[in-house]
Amino acid sequence: MSEAASTRVATSKRKTKSTTTSASTPAVASAGTSTTAGTNTTASTATNTPMSTAAGEDLLSSLAPLLHAWLPGRRWFAGKGQPVTHFSLVSATEILPARFAGTGPGLLHLLVRAHQPGLPTDAPGDCYQLLLGVRAMLPPRLAAARIGRVQDGPLAGRTVYEGLHDPRVAELLLERFRRPGTLGPLRFDGTTAIPAGLTPRLLDTEQSNSSLVYGDSHILKIFRRVFPGTNPDLELPLALSREGCRRVPAPVAWFEATTPQPVTLGVLQPFLRGARDGWQLALGALAAGRDFVPEARALGRATAEVHIALAAALPTPALSLSQTRQLADGMTGRLEAAAGAVPALVPYVPGLLTAFDAVAALGRGDSGCAVQRVHGDLHLGQTLCAEDGFWSLIDFEGEPARPLPERRRPQPPVRDVAGMLRSFDYAARSHRPWDDAWAARCRAAYCEGYAQAAGSDPRGEPELLRAYETDKAVYEVLYEARNRPDWLPVPMAAIQRLAAATD
Repeated sequence: MSEAASTRVATSKRKTKSTTTSASTPAVASAGTSTTAGTNTTASTATNTPMSTAAGEDLLSSLAPLLHAWLPGRRWFAGKGQPVTHFSLVSATEILPARFAGTGPGLLHLLVRAHQPGLPTDAPGDCYQLLLGVRAMLPPRLAAARIGRVQDGPLAGRTVYEGLHDPRVAELLLERFRRPGTLGPLRFDGTTAIPAGLTPRLLDTEQSNSSLVYGDSHILKIFRRVFPGTNPDLELPLALSREGCRRVPAPVAWFEATTPQPVTLGVLQPFLRGARDGWQLALGALAAGRDFVPEARALGRATAEVHIALAAALPTPALSLSQTRQLADGMTGRLEAAAGAVPALVPYVPGLLTAFDAVAALGRGDSGCAVQRVHGDLHLGQTLCAEDGFWSLIDFEGEPARPLPERRRPQPPVRDVAGMLRSFDYAARSHRPWDDAWAARCRAAYCEGYAQAAGSDPRGEPELLRAYETDKAVYEVLYEARNRPDWLPVPMAAIQRLAAATD
């Protein structure tokens, strides 16, 4: 989730047929196909057989009219502004049999591609993970989760709804994590035993994913728009856990789809009960007229510790001349595109381009720019402070709108630093009157704290730091112009400062 979005409280390579519900060899299974010895008792006692490919396509065909109306309205749907022309099936799994459910719920797990105009005919649509509850009669308490009543097909006459809103369904999902193994195309894995009897509750801060808290001890993040490959929000916390880094909650369990290659679907981690996110703490300090310097310095130390652990756990290559040029070219391209969409940027383009030219010049030096795995979308809203003052970093998914290979690419550590520096500016300018001196003190303290832990001050790389701050501010300008015009002065103030910093 971007800093611009933080104030709101976050593809498979298979080619799909151009029909309403088809996909090439979709993986379709029922709970009866599980190879896990401890299959859910409700599922194992149902007299069902594995759902065939044809049955899965029939199922999607019957759900398509409801999905056309429901899916584009979800906060996590990425294709807003364009209609969905058709859906195609990647996989369908009955975690709890829906076709044979009586008064209790069924649970369908679907991976569905939403095809929209404007893409090449052979390009895959975005793939979404759906967890659909199925009931003959929907209780009043679940009315807000209702998607609609199915008119035909295998679920004719039944009501489907957003399954994560149903505590019974949420409990069942946790049971799958307590018994690792496979369920059709789904694989559940973990590192730590999970207690039984944890009461679930769905968080209402939905962004690019959905989250369930279990018993105030665990939190399950469900990724909604999914891509082939391991999600960094699983990969990096696992690597940090192996390094003994305590700054990031270690994954307890996770699940993925295996069709046609692994796709991370969800991660279960410890829930930091009583912790408050850095954004809210910063706003509280501003409202109280209190400085945030100690917290900013501690955040700098925490960031550096995470970077040090990531560098120890994963490769740390150096960018070649051509790669450094590509980095600068990418920033330049984003600036030019944003200036074409937001006229207010145009007068500042020449000054901003000097930041990217300076990065390109770095590639002509004797040694390449060092890069490593980083958080990728760091801001105050991605940090948590425990009651004892210990800071943690969360949400390593990166910017969800970017392709997964790009999010997994090693980057200069100052990218994370730049994101946090922009976050202090956003916090300061969300308060009236604007307190730029407050932000400047936080920025300095954060860099000082980082230097104390890392042994090097990020301000010692002025070209990279300015370039990444500029790139972030350009993104913010475009976002605010499109979504919150009243907030446009916030990033524009940074644009003016960065364009003038040409020395």
